[in-house]
Formats: sequence, structure tokens, C-alpha cells
Amino acid sequence: MNESASYRAPVLTWFGLAVLALVGLGCWNPFAPGAEEGDPFETLLGDPSTIEGFFTRFQNAYQLRDTTLYGPLIASDFTFTYRDYDNNVDISWGRSEEMSSTYRLFINSRDIRIQWNNIISQDVNADKDRAQVIRRFDLTVVLEAADLIRTDGAVNFILAREDSTDNWQLRSWRDESDL
Repeated sequence: MNESASYRAPVLTWFGLAVLALVGLGCWNPFAPGAEEGDPFETLLGDPSTIEGFFTRFQNAYQLRDTTLYGPLIASDFTFTYRDYDNNVDISWGRSEEMSSTYRLFINSRDIRIQWNNIISQDVNADKDRAQVIRRFDLTVVLEAADLIRTDGAVNFILAREDSTDNWQLRSWRDESDL
């Protein structure tokens, strides 16, 4: 074996190890956070498996004007009801009308601010799969033409879910706003 061949073998071995080390280090970034368990957006946007998290997600969906956040909160058998005091009747609609009217509100507004206030009443059944929450709110909507709409009032929500580990969904919304 000649001298140059014996010298190249250790150099190639060290070179190979150095390349492997650099490749390994390239996959690790000391400045990047490690993977955490759970959904990181639940902390920011609200965890709809809790009642308070449901209200946080609802508020964020409105404030971000995002139907992809709002839609999963609305049950397939949803009913919205408000009182038409001029005609002394209740007006109701279902999920498709709710999603359509909310979408129009979101795209035709420049800003929406909803603030959930005190809970007047909260009743959760023993199976923790149905709840009634009556809660006060303040709502401000800025439309495209810079028109400002402010209202406050209360919502009477019936929330439901398949079991106690699922996300809450809004099954019934009775608007008790002070218009």
C-alpha cells in the first residue's frame, strides 16, 4: 500500500463524519421552539371544548371576520331567533341563513368588536353535553362607508355536543339585544 492511499483513508473518514455532523445539525435549529402537544391555536383563539373557550372562539371569529372559525361553532340544526317588536312576532332562521348573513356582515364591515360581559345564567346538564348560557355583550360594527353601529344586549345560547370531550356548538341563539 502506498503512502498517499493510507493518508486518504483517514481524511475521507473524517470528511464523511464532518458531512454527517453538518447534515444532522442542519435539521436542528436552536432558535426554533420544539413541538408542543395540543393545538397552539386553542390558546390564542379559544378552546371550544370549554364554555369560556367557545365564547373566546366566537369573539375571535367575529373580530377576525373569519367564517372558517365561526362555521364549526354552529350546529347543523342551529336556529337563530329575534323579536320583531314592530310586528310583535319572533323571526327565526337556520344554519344556512346564519352562515350567509354572517358572511355578508364579515365582508361588508371594516371592523367588528364584540365584548362578552357578565354571565347572567349558566346551566350545564349532568352529562355535560348541553348548556344554556345567558350572557351580556357589547357589539360595535364599522361598515365600509364608515358607518358605526353600536348595540348591547344579551344572548340566550343553547350549546350542545355529542359527549363531554367534544367541542361545544351553538344549537340555538335567542337574541335579546337592546335595539
